[in-house]
Amino acid sequence: MAKISMVERQKKRVAMVDKFAAKRAELKAIARDESRPMEERFKAQLKLAKLPRNSSATRLHNRCEVTGRPRAYYRKLKMSRIALRDLASKGQIPGMVKSSW
Repeated sequence: MAKISMVERQKKRVAMVDKFAAKRAELKAIARDESRPMEERFKAQLKLAKLPRNSSATRLHNRCEVTGRPRAYYRKLKMSRIALRDLASKGQIPGMVKSSW
């Protein structure tokens, strides 16, 4: 089980990314548009830099939704390998059985 503080910090980041996504996209579009004057592009870049760091999507890290573990994460299932094995052993994942030979 991951530290609760780390899981809560991640939730806070996800909320902040969602809140500022439209504003960040708009400022990035202005900053990258070469048809606009250089001063306007530079001002957009400065406004982008003033936004909170945690509002950037690159600050997010995939975490297991069951345990909060940050490593060995399966994107399709949104859980770690350990949680996947545990739930599969209990028969709680449809179609998944423990292999034996």
